[in-house]
Amino acid sequence: MNTRVRLYVGGIRPLPPENRPTGIFKHAVPSPVWLGQEGLAGDAQADRRVHGGPEKALHQYPVGHYARLARAFPEAAALLVPGSIGENLSVPGWDETNICIGDVFRLGDARIQVSQPRSPCWKIDGRYGVEGMAKLIADEGITGWYFRVVEAGSVAADGPFELVERLPGAVPVARLLDLMREHRPDIDALAAVAAVPGLAAGWVAKLKERVERLRNL
Repeated sequence: MNTRVRLYVGGIRPLPPENRPTGIFKHAVPSPVWLGQEGLAGDAQADRRVHGGPEKALHQYPVGHYARLARAFPEAAALLVPGSIGENLSVPGWDETNICIGDVFRLGDARIQVSQPRSPCWKIDGRYGVEGMAKLIADEGITGWYFRVVEAGSVAADGPFELVERLPGAVPVARLLDLMREHRPDIDALAAVAAVPGLAAGWVAKLKERVERLRNL
């Protein structure tokens, strides 16, 4: 079945105007490529402190968000096309409301698991030559998400992308982002999300820290 899977990789390039190194510029991969624990063969990240690694091996961004961003930033509309925001994976029909933390998908011969939302950074503004896009993405919870690789394998454009496992009581990425944006979120709800299987350790620590701060108010 053709699921319109698109894959993107890129090397390190300078980001105008300061020409700081970035891996946000990607190009489509038309032929099969290996997906390992660190991501797609041929892909690179400039700042490994905040990008890449096993818990951020593959980034997916919802196709439908591009039209939303183009309406908010019409001056950048021509640039707002799938693959341009630095994602590795694009598949229509999925967004933060129907993707849950811990979901396991089959992508080609590989298996991947949703590990955490993306945290948008200033390089998004630089990529499109606008101010405020990264903030809008964070404020509206249209961030996309990352996968870890459970089983490495060969993947290809137009190959299979199928949900194969969803844990009972799974939490949508949108729910996690909503809680993080609330000024005074419900402490029990926050703690429950921190305990969700599959959530990356960095996010677990962040949520538990916020739970403790709220309990001490």
